[in-house]
Amino acid sequence: MYNERDKQLAQKILTFSCELEEGQNVMLQLVGLNGIGLLRALVEEVRAMNAHPFIRIEDAEIRRMLAETGDKEFWKNQAEVDQLPLMKQMDAFVGIRASLNIYEQADVSREANKAYADYFADPVHFKERVNNTSWVVLRYPSEAFAMNARMPTQKFRDFYYKACLLDYDELAEAMEPLQDRLEQTDHIRLKGEGTDIEFSVRDQTWIPCFGKRNIPDGELFSSPIRSSVNGHISYAPSVYQGKPFEFVRLEVRDGVVVDFDSSNNEALEEILDTDAGARQFGEFSFGLNPVIEEPMYDILFDEKIYGSNHLTLGNDYEIAPNGNESNIHWDLVCIGADVYLDGEKVREGRTFIADDLKGLNPENLIR
Repeated sequence: MYNERDKQLAQKILTFSCELEEGQNVMLQLVGLNGIGLLRALVEEVRAMNAHPFIRIEDAEIRRMLAETGDKEFWKNQAEVDQLPLMKQMDAFVGIRASLNIYEQADVSREANKAYADYFADPVHFKERVNNTSWVVLRYPSEAFAMNARMPTQKFRDFYYKACLLDYDELAEAMEPLQDRLEQTDHIRLKGEGTDIEFSVRDQTWIPCFGKRNIPDGELFSSPIRSSVNGHISYAPSVYQGKPFEFVRLEVRDGVVVDFDSSNNEALEEILDTDAGARQFGEFSFGLNPVIEEPMYDILFDEKIYGSNHLTLGNDYEIAPNGNESNIHWDLVCIGADVYLDGEKVREGRTFIADDLKGLNPENLIR
């Protein structure tokens, strides 16, 4: 039915991440059949807890067909008739992303993506699910996923479970000194190859992430004062809306992207032109998972790379807001820039050098 590590992961998701309780409703969504073993383990654990699973199994190619043909009326109807009423009754949500092809939706048009974002993703997920459920989203390992990570399949599976089943209580404790510093910080500067950017985070809210929303996890995020962002930044490879980018470089003035370069400028320009907020930044974060070392074209992993930061184009989060509104939220990752907090260098490359922050370095977190 499923392997032992799927059972361990299911238990961690439900008890630690979702904190599911007896009698509660949880939606279990699987996109792509590759993750059916984990879904089975989740269903068994939910019922053993005397809670109520609501199952959604979706084929990745059918999702692509709907994405290509969906318009305002279609997505509005899908949300209002089916997903939104059901989501309003959920206490928790677990989303397993198990598609074998991360480029499945590469040919979906900008107009179709916008219709989906405006009339389905925003009301169902951003407004209802994110704000009113205990939710977790994760990928599932496969040969295709291993290929993107440039690893043999078995080595990747071992890496996947090690990253996902991290001791998050220990990581949470190690994050505390960094959070304390950041809550007293006004000015942040990132400086590295192709990157020299600065901004203010004065009086912004900082949120530690240690296995409660994403699996794998390990980040500490807030949002920059929008108009304070100035400079240029270079990002690692990324995939967004099914479109691959080998690199992205942005030039920013007073919080707005004024120039850019990438391996796919036509697609990048479309994303930046989604709306006014798409050229501004809604999140800034430290990646802190000590197991994740290199980008693998999957943002749920890449944004957690230790020694990285993501300065995110698009929508902010209500729990750490800066007023930016957009239908995109693209966690582009900058790896290995030196980090200065109010002029003090606290991280050199990927290594924290401030004494109170050295506990976040991988050698102090991986046993």
